[in-house]
Amino acid sequence: MSREAVRQRYLEINGVHPMSPADDAYVSRQFRVLEELCAEHGRDVDEIRQLMLDGELPLPGYLRSDGAEMVPADQFELLDRYGDDLRAWFVGQWSDPVEGEAEWTSYLTGRYVCLHSVNPTTIQRKDHLIRAIEVAPRNEVKPLVDELDELEPEFTGYDRLRFGGPVSRDTHITAVRAQLNL
Repeated sequence: MSREAVRQRYLEINGVHPMSPADDAYVSRQFRVLEELCAEHGRDVDEIRQLMLDGELPLPGYLRSDGAEMVPADQFELLDRYGDDLRAWFVGQWSDPVEGEAEWTSYLTGRYVCLHSVNPTTIQRKDHLIRAIEVAPRNEVKPLVDELDELEPEFTGYDRLRFGGPVSRDTHITAVRAQLNL
């Protein structure tokens, strides 16, 4: 039951978009099958799914076309470190508690597939780099774009469907490099 409930919640958040073979291949390279990761960490997969449904752990980043729930390799890192205090710790990483709560809510959706490692530091750094790229003088843009490129994995065609258009890699890395001949 919890697997189906996770799938339904995922679809409510992301919509129903087909995963192509290329999307599946990308996701399989970048993410881990939840059941396999749970087995490696000695965790009960249904308990982890329940934590997802209870808003204590992020939903999968992707559902592969075969239904596999795909999560980051470090899915349990923050939970292992902060346990029951994870939400308070996470929200407390922002000076504005309202912003911290909004980021927590976003984190729980599993949609932070735009970062190799999802934690408050990388979320904040990505936001900072995007703002900086938008206003930096031309001669200061390249190191900012290069750093953002290091934080972000590639995206899939599926991502562009579920996010409704270009993703940050398209707008702040690829387009900026093309525009400025970087």
